[in-house]
Amino acid sequence: MADRIVLEAKHLDLRIGGAHIISDVSFSVPEGELLGVIGPNGAGKTTLFNLISGVLRPTGGSVHLEGTDVSTAPISTRARSGLGRTFQTSSLFPGLSVRENVRLAAQVKGGHSLSLVRFPRSSDAANAVAAERLNDVGLSHLAEQNASGLSHGDKRKLEIAMLLAQDPAVLLLDEPMAGVASGDVPGLVALIRSLHRDQGRTVLMVEHHMDVVLGLVDRVAVMHHGQVLAIGSPADVMANPDVQSAYLGDPL
Repeated sequence: MADRIVLEAKHLDLRIGGAHIISDVSFSVPEGELLGVIGPNGAGKTTLFNLISGVLRPTGGSVHLEGTDVSTAPISTRARSGLGRTFQTSSLFPGLSVRENVRLAAQVKGGHSLSLVRFPRSSDAANAVAAERLNDVGLSHLAEQNASGLSHGDKRKLEIAMLLAQDPAVLLLDEPMAGVASGDVPGLVALIRSLHRDQGRTVLMVEHHMDVVLGLVDRVAVMHHGQVLAIGSPADVMANPDVQSAYLGDPL
């Protein structure tokens, strides 16, 4: 039985002011895969994530989530349909506790966004979800601390907990290690590995740390000048002559 495809890009294009930013990008992601997206600054990695998540709309091609064309759907619709994303910069509520950040995400998923300001009962379903997701990412012991006081690595974990509280079918992680102290990287790597291998989550991850990417992913896609230069297993891609030629003297 063929693997079920949960995310697919078909001939994606983005032109801005006559410039071709993304050109004819096609790939599919089966359920439960971890796909790494690599390439130097300016290769189009984050722009690709913006097209998939709805921050930008393509000028050509399409994005399909669970078989449905979402190319023109707003961000909120894609999120409700099962697409979740983190960004390179933190998107937390720094004045709220760690628990409250995740609870708010869970309430939005439950359709109760208008009740965000009310004081929650301990029995609320959103609180139960928050407790589970904080346990998933290893932040239960910091639940009552303000988010502003977290280390950068723990802020990344909190962002992932908030994402998980919305129970997405596909997680887009945009440079989760960016700005994280070297001592916090192993914990984040272990978390992402657990999400993928233990929980069976489907993950797309943009990352510059090559040792992290090659040690985590099932497949890797190399972007170059807005195109997918190669896609396949880490060993096959790194041995690809086109990849080696494109990056000769330019570290991935």
